[in-house]
Amino acid sequence: MKWDLVIKNGTVVTNQEEFRANLFIKDGIIQAVTAEELPGEAADTIDAAGKYVFPGFMDTHVHSRDPGATYKEDFYHSSLAAAAGGITAVFEMPNTNPPINNPENFQKQVDNLASKAFVDYGIWAICLGHLNLDKLSSLHEAGVIGFKFFWGYAVHAKTYQLMYNYKTGMEDVIPPFGDGDVYDMFVEVAKTGQMLAIHAENNDLIQHLTNKVEARGGRTYEDLLEGRPNLAEELTVHSGIAMAKQTGARLHILHVSTAEAVEAIRQAQQEGYPITAETCPHYLFLSAEDYDKVGPQMKVYPPVKYKKDQEALWEGIKDGTISFVCSDHAPHTEEEKDGDLWSIPAGMCGVETLAPLMLDAAAKGTISRTDVTSLLAEAPAKLFDIYPKKGSLRVGTDADITIVDMEQEYTLRREALHSKSKVTAYDGFEVKGKPVYTIVRGHVVMADGELTTTPVGQLINPRTI
Repeated sequence: MKWDLVIKNGTVVTNQEEFRANLFIKDGIIQAVTAEELPGEAADTIDAAGKYVFPGFMDTHVHSRDPGATYKEDFYHSSLAAAAGGITAVFEMPNTNPPINNPENFQKQVDNLASKAFVDYGIWAICLGHLNLDKLSSLHEAGVIGFKFFWGYAVHAKTYQLMYNYKTGMEDVIPPFGDGDVYDMFVEVAKTGQMLAIHAENNDLIQHLTNKVEARGGRTYEDLLEGRPNLAEELTVHSGIAMAKQTGARLHILHVSTAEAVEAIRQAQQEGYPITAETCPHYLFLSAEDYDKVGPQMKVYPPVKYKKDQEALWEGIKDGTISFVCSDHAPHTEEEKDGDLWSIPAGMCGVETLAPLMLDAAAKGTISRTDVTSLLAEAPAKLFDIYPKKGSLRVGTDADITIVDMEQEYTLRREALHSKSKVTAYDGFEVKGKPVYTIVRGHVVMADGELTTTPVGQLINPRTI
């Protein structure tokens, strides 16, 4: 036998155990995981002695803005950044221009991303109420990874672009969808059996409270949180859970940021409903108390809340209420983020720092290495119906592998990021645990920080995987 790649002497990390093994790979597939030395030559060999071999890490929440605002970011750079950070697959969000609101635009996006993909990729579809209710079934058949609804956001009547700062009376704008439209979306997505993921913030409450804050001249981070309080997330999470209970939809709560949301989700899960949740590193490693040090770089929506929320999120991870962690990578330019807190856009880079931050948490003992496997590989693969092909190191599955040196200590630096934008809240963070190899279907796309120049990524279609 001539192997394409052999990974020797590493410690394999599943979601339950660690063990020494060699991995033998041919034609992009794991052919053997064994402590033995199998006969045959290898075209390439990696000695992983002293290192940990994980199933390929995934980032399920990425905004590459491609097509659209590619002056901020594009898929070439975001997938390159993913590979640099140990990520083997990303799921691209659908609020592009044009949006992924019908099968035609989905196929255009597949064609657009294919030549730029350094890692494998899935593509979300967007739910736009009555504007594309009749397209959800065909989007499912086409192979979208899931459905996303930006609850509380208005939509431009001509371009179908989301309106992030909606005000009553705006021209050519469809106001945020009412409960009837939302209910219909839940019903239609439930028919597909796929996940319906929601951005959970109550726009009506936010508009009301923000107007009050602005009227008194509030401009601080505390004022921002007063205008977008925990209650805004809590209300929408409860509404989403109620809709899911009624319709049978598989509801997923995106970027959970509050203790109240964690508790509501935990309660629904205990009652047996298929409610899942994710959170992001900015909610786990930052809190409102950090704003004076970090500054406007950390402005995201939902905003980073308080220490008590951070603690509740970690507890939610430990007890399984929160299924996985992702980045919500949403870059803006330096110029856009260099301004008044109240007027600058929300979002920052995250895909390249996701795995280093979570590995650092494992190095510090906050979570275990087996937890990292679950949070960044196995759990998302299972929830998106692509397991064990993705998210595992089983024989016969895709050779998506992240090799980590848990002893490497280093400092995250904005200038080292591979995204177009370098905006990050983690500049200067000291971390321990570094991805040193990123392998996508047997292709080594990153080795000791050196990146391949050839995109090898392919579409992840849950209908055909």
